Amino acid sequence: VQLVESGGGSVQAGGSLRLSCAASGRTVSTYYMGWFRQAPGKEREFVAGVDKSGSNTVYADSVKGRFTIFRDNAKNTVYLQMNGLKLEDTAVYYCAAGLVALSPSTRLYNYWGQGTQVTVSS
Repeated sequence: VQLVESGGGSVQAGGSLRLSCAASGRTVSTYYMGWFRQAPGKEREFVAGVDKSGSNTVYADSVKGRFTIFRDNAKNTVYLQMNGLKLEDTAVYYCAAGLVALSPSTRLYNYWGQGTQVTVSS
């Protein structure tokens, strides 16, 4: 499966963005999907994940209550709605697909997109 992220950009603190991850090559409903992010000089970290049906989600504590992950299997797309953005949310955001489980571990995701930059300014 190929994953392509979009929707990144620059926003002021407190603003919102919606990231999209479009899948091709195989239906996205086959996969557990996750969003990760990586800031300069830091390791890639888990942001949010959703199971195959969209019924179950998990979030990093740092984004809980502000970010929402959801999927539209009919459109083969997964989304990350980001509200109340903070300076520390600045990073490259990556979409990932995994076959094994809904997990915050990068090791359980088999396919990755190229990333989309999110920059939050004061």
